[in-house]
Amino acid sequence: MNFALILFVLVVLTGIAWVADKLVFEPGRRRKAESAVAEFDRQQQKMGERFADERPEATRAKLRDDALRQPWWLEYTASFFPVILLVFVLRSFVVEPFKIPSGSMLPTLYVGDFILVNKFDYGIRLPIIDKKIIPIGDPQRGDVMVFRFPKDESVDFIKRVVGVPGDTVAYQNKRLTINGQPVPETPDGEFLDDERDPPSYNKKFSEVLGPKTHDILNNAQVPPFVMGASDFPFRENCTYNAEGVVCKVPPGHYFMMGDNRDNSEDSRYWGFVPDKNIVGRAFFIWLNFANLKRIGTFQ
Repeated sequence: MNFALILFVLVVLTGIAWVADKLVFEPGRRRKAESAVAEFDRQQQKMGERFADERPEATRAKLRDDALRQPWWLEYTASFFPVILLVFVLRSFVVEPFKIPSGSMLPTLYVGDFILVNKFDYGIRLPIIDKKIIPIGDPQRGDVMVFRFPKDESVDFIKRVVGVPGDTVAYQNKRLTINGQPVPETPDGEFLDDERDPPSYNKKFSEVLGPKTHDILNNAQVPPFVMGASDFPFRENCTYNAEGVVCKVPPGHYFMMGDNRDNSEDSRYWGFVPDKNIVGRAFFIWLNFANLKRIGTFQ
């Protein structure tokens, strides 16, 4: 379901109703209200003081309100236009909410985390067609990014940016190297991944990628080689071997990996993410029903 398209259609339909109401229907209702009040005043004068309405102001107000009231079909269209327009603008150009569906970004993001995604850090894009019209910035190594899955653009994915255009990314024997430089990592105990069946203990490391320090997981029982890599554009840029994979990131594309390194289907399996698929930068957890302490920013 393309929620952005549905929201856009609602904006158009309610907007047409709102404009029609302001230009045509509302002036007509005002004339009707003025006529009703004037007729009431004439009737009051004819009746004389003895039979006149004891509360004329209240009666005038009711006549005016009844005449100005929108019909039901305008109440459920034009009246909602400002709210729907505000939601559409905020969701398209400022922030968009998402829910984390899997454990591929553990221990950074948990299943059930509701997150906010910044929609303007990587440039202003037209909704629906997702065309960038105002370049502002580009994804940086270490960013947690939401993007449309290259294999099925109706599905949104969230991973960490590991390689930017021009980088040579190597993930060999579960160690990350970028442009020949090993990415610093420090052992940081163990982490129980109880979202898997059965639950498993993973080694946790603190990794420094670009300006960001974050945690990653490695499962010692999972071999380092990539099994089941599919065919994808620029696959010739990647070399697979028993130790893992080495890829040269093409222009306008990004290499993405999950922080749960042995439980994440990412660029190692389905390839690079083109710039046109970018949705935005994830930056804040605003709710998790199972653990309210998780609310806050993350790296």
